[in-house]
Amino acid sequence: MTLTKKTVRTMLAGAMLLMSAAAVSAQDFKVTLLGTATPAPRPDRFGPSTLIEAGDQKVLIDAGRGATIRLWQMRIPIGSLDAVLLTHFHSDHTGGMPDLWLTGWIGTPYGGRSEPFNVIGPAGTQQLMDGLKTAYDDDVQIRLVDEGNPVEGIEIAVEEFTEEGVVYDRGGLKVRAIEVDHGDHISPNYGYVAEYGGRKVVISGDTKFDPNTIENGRGADLIINTVATAHPEVRKQEHAGRVLAHHISPQEAGTVFNEIQPKLAVYTHIVRLSDKEHPEPTIADIVNDTRETYTGPLTVGEDLMTFDIRADGIATYMAAAR
Repeated sequence: MTLTKKTVRTMLAGAMLLMSAAAVSAQDFKVTLLGTATPAPRPDRFGPSTLIEAGDQKVLIDAGRGATIRLWQMRIPIGSLDAVLLTHFHSDHTGGMPDLWLTGWIGTPYGGRSEPFNVIGPAGTQQLMDGLKTAYDDDVQIRLVDEGNPVEGIEIAVEEFTEEGVVYDRGGLKVRAIEVDHGDHISPNYGYVAEYGGRKVVISGDTKFDPNTIENGRGADLIINTVATAHPEVRKQEHAGRVLAHHISPQEAGTVFNEIQPKLAVYTHIVRLSDKEHPEPTIADIVNDTRETYTGPLTVGEDLMTFDIRADGIATYMAAAR
């Protein structure tokens, strides 16, 4: 068969359409680390918060300091979130909640919410949100009159749960809550397992070494796990000892990863304790300690790092403005 220029152009156009469709399909399940730090007010790492994008669903896990800033850096309107899921009630995981709620309601390109703010979390979530409604009532009443923002957009729809199980199931995205151990006095406390299109992501939440993470993590493509460490002399201090006792060490996390065997293991909520005499451990220190028990694929997360979970693997890149 003789190929004319027109035939070639038609074939190339068809191929480009197929490539474009494949590219869209490859990016239908993404996870972005909006904040990877701790209560420390670091300018380079904001508070704990992780964005899941699956199909047309956008779900945020925790609402740490600066979550709204990271969303806007990605050009994602704050008001476009379908739900915010909380792991527990430590302030570094909830400090950004009033900003998400109120700024997401403002009628601007970065806000624009016209439906209730959907919040899902363990028992106690209703109390948290009721407290915010009381604290910010003057602001809400002013904006209702002065700006004419839709009343529906400032309403809060809370769904609480008291045990493990599916807590979100919409648009093909299914999210299960799993109970994890953050210490005897820090309860309720959960991690989450998100599944979409046959792929699976585990977000540990704040936890010590917990076999439940392993049990629920088997078969995961991606696990996003907390980690905590300190200089040996710092570990002897009372406050540091208490903090470290509530979190998993690099060696213990490596054991979890080794059992799960994910396509990629990622650290977030990176706790690095220090004092005036002893600097905080480096990222290289964390990796080296993890390698004592795990030799598989490992990444130490940074704010705005995105993981594109594909059927054939995981692509990692820094999120850019859209």
